Amino acid sequence: MKKSKKAAKWKIGVSVLLVLFLIVQFIRPEITHPPVTRDIEVPAEVKAILVRTCYDCHSNQIQLRWFDKIAPMYWGVAQHIKEGREGLNFSEWDKLDPASRKAKLWEAVNQVIAGAMPLKDYEFVHRSAKISSGDLKVLKQYLNSMVVKPLEDTAKINALNKQYTQSQSTAMKFENLPRALNGVEFIPDYKNWLPISPSERFDNGTMRVILGNDIAIKAIQDKQVNPWPKGTTFAKVAWDQLEDKEGHIRTGAFKQIEIMIKDEEKYRSTKGWGWARFKTPKMIPYGKDAMFTNECINCHLPQANQDLVFSSPFKH
Repeated sequence: MKKSKKAAKWKIGVSVLLVLFLIVQFIRPEITHPPVTRDIEVPAEVKAILVRTCYDCHSNQIQLRWFDKIAPMYWGVAQHIKEGREGLNFSEWDKLDPASRKAKLWEAVNQVIAGAMPLKDYEFVHRSAKISSGDLKVLKQYLNSMVVKPLEDTAKINALNKQYTQSQSTAMKFENLPRALNGVEFIPDYKNWLPISPSERFDNGTMRVILGNDIAIKAIQDKQVNPWPKGTTFAKVAWDQLEDKEGHIRTGAFKQIEIMIKDEEKYRSTKGWGWARFKTPKMIPYGKDAMFTNECINCHLPQANQDLVFSSPFKH
């Protein structure tokens, strides 16, 4: 009699789970299939790697496997596609200018090098998305072929000289500190912060240094960097990269400064970080509206398991 009751309960439990499983199949976020306006144009061996490892989330030419169509797997895939297209869409290459195309490729390959892409949970199920050392070598070689490093870049030298002359005649003074369109204010004191790590963008000929405030430096010393504590603030400063005839590298004209401020409550809607970018020595806020932060978040999202931070700190 007891065995019969247990069997009955087991059958009821299985039936309930089966019914719930069938019900959730009708909860299906929309996966759109927009047209290809212009596909990326790269060598065949590069294209093959991108199609196999990236296109299912970063294009309009997605190929869902049978298991991708089953909830709850379907929900995760739909979210991956939504976020992937927002950050990089190889099927809408015409929406990017040449410099932005090169920058997007640079970011994509560097996220692969950092182990942030493909996303680990996606790669675990979609084994074909795994990028081998051979694949990475092909991608690096292609990026290197796009790099042009002219010696004695006249335009950059002229830009530096002009900027220097202007700085001598008019010191940078603000009646009111510049404020990004999401409310994040420029921080003049960044110049007194310590360096955390360097960053070179060979795709656009710039060099950068990431600086951290006292809270960031203490977090590094205490090895409390994932997550970073409230108040952690980074400043990524960028200049033109100049190379002379002897191959010596130095900074050229100032380009921009990007700021990240950690405050999970204040910046809850933007993944716990306040984002800002100020361009030229006049510190002109970047973006057309407050939604510019989507660009920042999409770029850093692959580092979600590192609190959205790419930089590996120096040891202070």
